[in-house]
Amino acid sequence: MTADPLVAAPARHDLRLVPAALVGWAVVLSGLYLGSSITAALGATGLLVATAAALRGRSAVVVAVGGVAAAVALVVATQTWQVEHHPLRTAAQRGSAATLVVHLRDDPRAVAAPGYGGRQTQVQQVVVHAELEAATVAGQQWRTGGRVILLAPARGWTGLLPGQRVRTSGLLAAPNRSDLTVAVLRARGGPDVLSAPTAVQRVAERLRSGLRLAAMALDPEPAGLLPALVVGDTSAMVPSVEAEFRAAGLTHLIAVSGTNVAILCGVVLGLARLVGLGPRAAVLLAGLTLVGFVVLCRPSPSVLRAAVMGAVMLLALVLGRRRSAVPALCAAVLVLLLIDPSLGNDPGFTLSVLATGALVLLAPGWSAALRRRGVPPGIAEALAVPAAAHVITAPVVAGLSGQVSLVAILTNLLAAPAVAPATVLGVLAAVMAVLPPGAAAVVVQLAGPAVSWLVGVGHWGAAVPDGVLRWPDGTFGALLLALIVAVVMLAMRAHRLRVFAAAGLVGALLVLVPTRFASPGWPAPGWVMVACDVGQGDAIVLATGEPGRAILVDTGPDPGAVSACLDRLGVRRLALIVLSHLHADHIGGLAGALRGRAVSAVALGPGRSPPWAFAAVVRAAAAARVPVVALTAGQRLSWPGLGLDVLAPLRDPPPVGDHQAEVDGTAVNNTSVVLRANTPAGRVLLTGDVELDAQADLLVTRTDLRADVLKVPHHGSPYTQVVPYSL
Repeated sequence: MTADPLVAAPARHDLRLVPAALVGWAVVLSGLYLGSSITAALGATGLLVATAAALRGRSAVVVAVGGVAAAVALVVATQTWQVEHHPLRTAAQRGSAATLVVHLRDDPRAVAAPGYGGRQTQVQQVVVHAELEAATVAGQQWRTGGRVILLAPARGWTGLLPGQRVRTSGLLAAPNRSDLTVAVLRARGGPDVLSAPTAVQRVAERLRSGLRLAAMALDPEPAGLLPALVVGDTSAMVPSVEAEFRAAGLTHLIAVSGTNVAILCGVVLGLARLVGLGPRAAVLLAGLTLVGFVVLCRPSPSVLRAAVMGAVMLLALVLGRRRSAVPALCAAVLVLLLIDPSLGNDPGFTLSVLATGALVLLAPGWSAALRRRGVPPGIAEALAVPAAAHVITAPVVAGLSGQVSLVAILTNLLAAPAVAPATVLGVLAAVMAVLPPGAAAVVVQLAGPAVSWLVGVGHWGAAVPDGVLRWPDGTFGALLLALIVAVVMLAMRAHRLRVFAAAGLVGALLVLVPTRFASPGWPAPGWVMVACDVGQGDAIVLATGEPGRAILVDTGPDPGAVSACLDRLGVRRLALIVLSHLHADHIGGLAGALRGRAVSAVALGPGRSPPWAFAAVVRAAAAARVPVVALTAGQRLSWPGLGLDVLAPLRDPPPVGDHQAEVDGTAVNNTSVVLRANTPAGRVLLTGDVELDAQADLLVTRTDLRADVLKVPHHGSPYTQVVPYSL
């Protein structure tokens, strides 16, 4: 059996610390999942092994493994014992009321409630990771440490910065994760703020808010993506872009990772060498850049983890010391686990370690093999890096999400040229935010094309039919895919086994392509109407007699879902988008329907409530340069192969600003546009969300409601009279 250059690296790596790092990680997991007693026993065993190996003069690797197991077990067993016997543990299991004094470990993370009816998508709660300082439960007071998670209302908590001390009250609950969290507190109301943020946190917030403000010079989608790409700030990110990045395998770009650090430090080192600085000065300058970036992103645990991993990546790729990269990675893993054992089962930490390992172990060999086959050097690296990272991290991603992206390698390849300039220019814009207004905006405009390209890559990747393969989630799914990856990689190392691997791949393609990608019969030839699967909401597509041109009635709640449906149907032109009424589950996807298509007009009924929804429709249409027109009962519209009769609304809409009507929703529902579509397949009655009063109006006026297909009112609500009269 001979090593193949597709797998073998061109230089030998020092792997002596790998067993110690793996054993240390396993000991941490035992502490998190099995408790302090078993971890202590493992530590004692490790100490005996290390002592025996040292006395007998055995391999230093065995001594290192046993020593690391003993040291890690001591730290982890101590911390897990403290969690197991923490005074809040019992109170949390009883659901007791408590008052806590804590200091924040990270930014409050917003939890958005999806829009429905007259309620727009909004942040109602935040999740806050904090460190306990004192607790009061049933008159008993403790001054003690420990990690807690706060579930709190957004009001009063949004805007707090890491390091601030607060007092809050609520009900305790037991944590549902196997980590070092002592308790969860469902906080009531806003906190009592006991301290101001530190100078470092104030500086970071000023720079971050300046970047968000400067990014507003771009269109909404790239404006929200730029802060997420640069500093992991997703607060302004458009939800549809976030969903598309998830489907396209690009979510790692919107979290602070080692890649950000490697890009920035690599640019600084390159500039330092360009101006003639010596190695020491260049490394010092890169180190200062690393510290500054940590301050900008806020020195939270996830950012510090990214900084360490980025330093290892920089060591491997920029300085070229491949032999020292693996020991540096192993040492970084052990140090981070000793500082914070809860990283042991943190998905972000696992993905960072795997991606960095793939970068230093696999990517150089794959790149060298591609160059030997005639691929230009730059293209070889661009292909090898995303391929190696995706292959190694895919099992973890599959276990977490229950899906495998089949387009992730290609989307990351397409995104790669834009990531570095967008990141560097974004950081520069953040730094320039302290200068007079306008300076940062100029830099943001320079970053605009790169960020817009990334938005387009995410949109394209999410729109690929069957680009995501469903996979079993959880530990089983991760282990299953890991086994498949391992078998394929081992087979690729041997020339004889490669034939069997190729045969297996061909067989898989023969099964997958006809059943998943060819999708015979969908969309059906000559289709006239399709109800898009948009979740809770409506989105009905009516075909015209012109290929690729259709009418869309309502857009559902999510831009990504309706856009993907239209893409799969091959709809590139929309003669009209009809919004039956201004509720979130009917207008929320408008931006997705407008994006990338020629749209003649957006049509509304007479209703203008709720005002926020009407403003959102006008804003989205204006951004796409599409006119907004009105529909009234009695109108008749026609296109080749399709006619529409507007049957309702027959009553006046509620006045704008009628809060009760907006909250109740019935009055708005009763002004829904009702359409009768005349198609080659028969009549289709589209009733929006009309309720009993509006249905009675239609029946009293003896409107012709006969139809071959009925879209039942209000998603199948029991308050329906139209059905008996429509068939």
